[in-house]
Amino acid sequence: MKTVTDFFGCDVFSASVMKERLPAEAYEEFQRTLDTGHRLNIEVADIIANAMKDWAIEKGATHFTHWFQPLTGVTAEKHDSFITSKKDGRVIMEFSGKELIQGEPDASSFPSGGLRATFEARGYTAWDPTSFAFIKNGVLCIPTAFCSYGGEALDKKTPLLRSMEAINKQTLRILKLFGNEDVVAVKTTVGPEQEYFLVDAEVFNKRKDLVYTGRTLFGAMPPKGQELDDHYFGAIKPRVQAFMKDLDDELWRLGVLAKTEHNEAAPAQHELAPIFTTTNIATDHNQITMETMQKCAKQHGMICLLHEKPFAGVNGSGKHNNWSISTNNGTNLLEPGETPAENAQFLLFLCAVIKAVDDYQDLLRISIASAGNDHRLGAQEAPPAIVSMFLGEELTEILESIERDEDYDNREKEMLKVGVHVLPRFPKDTTDRNRTSPLAFTGNKFEFRMLGSSASVAGPNTTLNTAVAEVLKGFADTLEGSADFENDLHKLIKGVIKNHKRIIFNGNGYDDAWVKEAEGRGLLNLKTTPDALPYMLHDKNVKLYTDHKVYSETEIKAHYEIKNEKYCKYLNIEVLTMIDMAKKDILPCVSRNIHELADTLIAKRTIGDFVDTTYEETLVTKLSGLSSVAFNKVAELEELSAEVKTIEESDAKAMFYKNRIIPVMSELRVAVDEMETLCSSEHWCYPSYGDLLFSVK
Repeated sequence: MKTVTDFFGCDVFSASVMKERLPAEAYEEFQRTLDTGHRLNIEVADIIANAMKDWAIEKGATHFTHWFQPLTGVTAEKHDSFITSKKDGRVIMEFSGKELIQGEPDASSFPSGGLRATFEARGYTAWDPTSFAFIKNGVLCIPTAFCSYGGEALDKKTPLLRSMEAINKQTLRILKLFGNEDVVAVKTTVGPEQEYFLVDAEVFNKRKDLVYTGRTLFGAMPPKGQELDDHYFGAIKPRVQAFMKDLDDELWRLGVLAKTEHNEAAPAQHELAPIFTTTNIATDHNQITMETMQKCAKQHGMICLLHEKPFAGVNGSGKHNNWSISTNNGTNLLEPGETPAENAQFLLFLCAVIKAVDDYQDLLRISIASAGNDHRLGAQEAPPAIVSMFLGEELTEILESIERDEDYDNREKEMLKVGVHVLPRFPKDTTDRNRTSPLAFTGNKFEFRMLGSSASVAGPNTTLNTAVAEVLKGFADTLEGSADFENDLHKLIKGVIKNHKRIIFNGNGYDDAWVKEAEGRGLLNLKTTPDALPYMLHDKNVKLYTDHKVYSETEIKAHYEIKNEKYCKYLNIEVLTMIDMAKKDILPCVSRNIHELADTLIAKRTIGDFVDTTYEETLVTKLSGLSSVAFNKVAELEELSAEVKTIEESDAKAMFYKNRIIPVMSELRVAVDEMETLCSSEHWCYPSYGDLLFSVK
């Protein structure tokens, strides 16, 4: 019987496979390319391509694809076979270095935000040699970047790689100041925890809203939700366990470091957490994870929901982005050590993150903004829309002592007492997570908890990398050439703490008092995507991205347009789905229920005045009134849907959806959800929340 170690990464053209199959000179040249960032010469590319092709064919592959991540938020692929025709009618299997390095998919149907003209359909894919090729569904997948005919980034991978270069450059400057001459490369690392729901496929297919939008647009709460806290970390149901086993097997074959799986807080909600890895590889792995989850769920007769808030009233699904910085020799630069108060290098990098988050809180909010995530933020363990940082008691006290120029009392950690002598005592974690904090320090990394479950992690990490790179650049400019390094370092750290401590908040992010306090501190409260997006074009943010060559000004404007358009398109689909469900199913069903009640009422009255008809009269009155409200709201939505189409500017259209259309959608939902509680089960046309949340037995 094969163990995990026997087959882990068996479908990946990994470094160990390359070392085994490539000539020593070619392998060493490839490694030098990775270390230095220099372009790979075509001769070595030809050797790698041929070895990659032979390996893939041995694994049963007949096609290859340049696997990329366009601005749709999902992955894309175009399959080409390895066959090349011969004059005698036969074919041979070939794959050249040129084909490996570059592809030319049609870019016409991908979001571009004006980056390409209509007639410029061509796009280019460029191999990302830092992320290993793999075989998926019998096809060799080559991770690539995707750009337009003019060279602008049309994907999420290219800006991410640029941001990794930016933070590498600036971090090396800082490390040299501390005498770390042996460090030649620095990479950010990420471990994205993935939350999701599983529902029975048969029940799912009866809900138009789930099929079309990924979330329930209508639905009354069942008698039991998550209030008993009995699902969180509870025993995993056999059907779900079988799904998780197959999911792990597939992910492990693809080299994805799937580590932890458990039930989440809401019924039918679960989580998978990987071991952290280099950010661009983690981004690829998370895309593979989401795709594999959906495929495996279907094989088990279930549907995997990745929407941020598929069910109102219970936990939404996020993606906790565990971010850190590591050197090529394995040092985690956010590791405090035993005495963090005396670890000047750690404190400087900690302060860099603090200043970056404070200075670019608007960009971090934008990086996680979406129509789906707007429903999730601020409730049921999701962080609020106000960006803040949780550091924990120990680090907060250390920073306060530095600001006051006082020695920190480096007392031993308090031991956690559980009241049972046979159980071991262990140190109380002074960086315990605050479940309401958008960005919490959790021992040796920052957990960015605002990301939505369906999102690519590329965008938020691009922003985080670039913002920290900018701050480190300022630190290096200040400290390089310093005549009194220790004194200037202390002044720099103290100044950052004094000027940016407003972003540190260790309390309850759901408390109304925090909203007022945050406003008093000058922190932004950008509640929705349309509120946040205009900040993307502010001069300081444009300057940040262009100075570090992460985005050009043209690319920034394009991304702004795409985010607005995507928001509007999602809302348009939801509106049309609500109208369709209400007109074709819900209102006719309620009408039939009213008709049946009215017939019963008439029949009872024919018996005599002594018969009690309160039940029928009450329900007929309530359902009739609610159906009239719902009908009028549907008509209002239809009018607003026609009106929004006349608005040309995407930002104005997004605001119209937010201010005019969403309130009417909410009013329609309130009326329909109340009708659901009054209507008989036999007359209600859709599976209920109870049917969905408890559908997997």
